[in-house]
Amino acid sequence: MTIRPTILVVEDDADLRQVVSESLDAKGFTVAQSADATDALSRLEGFAYDGLVLDLRLPDADGMVVLDAALSRYPEIRCIIITGNGGVIEAVAAIKRGAVDFLTKPFTLADLAERLRTGLSERRAPELVGEAAPHPQIRFDNVIGRSPEMQAVFQRIELVSPMNSTILLHGETGTGKELIARTIHQNSLRSAQPFVAFNAAALPESLVEAELFGHVKGAFTGAVSARAGRFETAHKGTLFIDEVAEMSMAVQAKLLRALQEREVERVGESRPFKFDVRVIAATHQDLKARVKDGTFRQDLFYRLNVVPMTLPPLRTRRDDIPLLAQFFIEKSCRSNGVPIRTISQAAHRALMEYAWPGNIRQLENAIEYAVAMSGPVREITAEMLPEEIRQGADSRTVLQNVTIPEGGISLTSVVSQVERDLILQSLEKTGGNKRQAAILLNMSRTTLIDKIHRIKANTPPGPGGNRELH
Repeated sequence: MTIRPTILVVEDDADLRQVVSESLDAKGFTVAQSADATDALSRLEGFAYDGLVLDLRLPDADGMVVLDAALSRYPEIRCIIITGNGGVIEAVAAIKRGAVDFLTKPFTLADLAERLRTGLSERRAPELVGEAAPHPQIRFDNVIGRSPEMQAVFQRIELVSPMNSTILLHGETGTGKELIARTIHQNSLRSAQPFVAFNAAALPESLVEAELFGHVKGAFTGAVSARAGRFETAHKGTLFIDEVAEMSMAVQAKLLRALQEREVERVGESRPFKFDVRVIAATHQDLKARVKDGTFRQDLFYRLNVVPMTLPPLRTRRDDIPLLAQFFIEKSCRSNGVPIRTISQAAHRALMEYAWPGNIRQLENAIEYAVAMSGPVREITAEMLPEEIRQGADSRTVLQNVTIPEGGISLTSVVSQVERDLILQSLEKTGGNKRQAAILLNMSRTTLIDKIHRIKANTPPGPGGNRELH
């Protein structure tokens, strides 16, 4: 899906501003509005617009101030000046300072849209659509990002896609591991063949082996007919094994043998099936730590870890949040058959400040929620975002009320208390589910349990002691 270019219209005439905005929206732009320089500068501070439609004569400041601020912060922004007949000299001066074109009033809305498109087409494609500058034969489709972290991911995808090497994707829950795996497949020589996804954590342990390798009729209770496994289904294509760390040691042993021998046997059958499959595995766990503690086979780790790729969490690529938010707004609006929404600066700030423990998946859900809450309103405001985002923007707010007294403070004690409070919050949110609480805190379940034991040991008995930690 192509992302709509974002435009900020700065015009003090409310009627003209509204007409211009509605026209640009209808022509495929996402539009925000400002009535004066103060609001425009505030919006530019928090969001990188693709284009700027600017009246130089504003009620509170010279429009040149807005132009200079926009170009200083975003050198690639394309600015169209709109001015009355008496303002042509000023408009020419604005061109010399970096604006790309100007129109004198009255002008046609079609002409404005065309000049905007012309100006934006001169920009590098990555700046417009929010993607890396990929090789012309590489398709990135819905993989969005222009941050340095994502540029590195794009480069790795371009390198590994044409190969048949096994890939191990590392990344927190919600960082888009399956999307990256699909992107690698669609750019590989196997793109015309099946892409088969298998989540090792989504099935009971007793069924993982049968689903992965297949089974014959009567092989176990409930096997009323023979069934091909995922290796057979993915023959000639790509098999994506998600949450590979959740496999039991017994299944790990059979997976290792399958990868070594390039053949599988259905459960209940001794006849092997030779397969030709590229394997992409993924996990949010630290597999090296799992190898060390004996819960993951070292030989299987080395068999999978041929080409490792790490996907960055959303909190480390905050520059991509506006792009992703815009993409998900358009996606949600189109799927629900409603007009495309804009988003307020306050909502943008809340999204940028939040820690996103659920990463991109959580952001998409938050945007869909906001679109639903917007009703007939065309702009998403901060009040329409989920409560945890409105109230929990970024872990920095945890310590916002902590001050250092004259006599100093015990950093260790404060940090320990904050850690304890966050662990309690995570357990409360998940109903005591330690696995889900660990995901919220971006740590392994083992680490969380260790911290809980340590907190219990250091908490004195009595009312309100450690009864919440269980």
